[in-house]
Amino acid sequence: MRVLLVEDEAKLAQLVARGLTERGDLVTIAGTGQEALDAAADEEGYDVILLDVRLPDMEGFEVCRRLRRSRVWTPVLMLTARNAVADRITGLDSGADDYLGKPFAFDELLARMRALSRRGPVPRPTVLEVGDLKLDPASRRVWRGEVEIELSARELALLEALIRRPEQALSRDQLLTLAWGDLHDTASNVVDVYVRYLREKIDRPFGADSLRTVRGIGYRLTGSTSD
Repeated sequence: MRVLLVEDEAKLAQLVARGLTERGDLVTIAGTGQEALDAAADEEGYDVILLDVRLPDMEGFEVCRRLRRSRVWTPVLMLTARNAVADRITGLDSGADDYLGKPFAFDELLARMRALSRRGPVPRPTVLEVGDLKLDPASRRVWRGEVEIELSARELALLEALIRRPEQALSRDQLLTLAWGDLHDTASNVVDVYVRYLREKIDRPFGADSLRTVRGIGYRLTGSTSD
């Protein structure tokens, strides 16, 4: 397994690297966030990134965000003594796949690495984009270009259902399940109402036509400027 170990505590880095090397892993050590970003750009890639939160130049959370923005989808396991729930949430929302508190048992580290490597580099963007429309599911914020758009909770849910499936025609029943949940007791025509609300906020003020009707099916979200 190719492992990128991002840790600025030299003794700990050497200890972990030695244990991994002895079992046959290839380990690259980075001591700063910038070194991690540079190493992660290696064309050969890595099977897993072990990322400390506290680094001298930037927090591991920011490193993870930049990796995901750069479309580096290598599984990330964050290592930190900061075990508060808020810190774990921040780590996961920044694009990390798992979170292991320090001090940790080496066998548990290996088990978590094995689990992550089996997933492979599956795209998990922290910000969803279709054209110049962006949605951050963690902060629940939406932008068209550089302009932030205020949406209600239900409008956000509907937009998220669409933006996660760009160019895909979704029926009203599918959108009801995705945005209202399996146990909804809402009539399907409510989707049409909320589509109108969304268009008034994400399209019309910008002269855009991204939320389109698909006759006989439902709706789709596109980044294209023409059919």
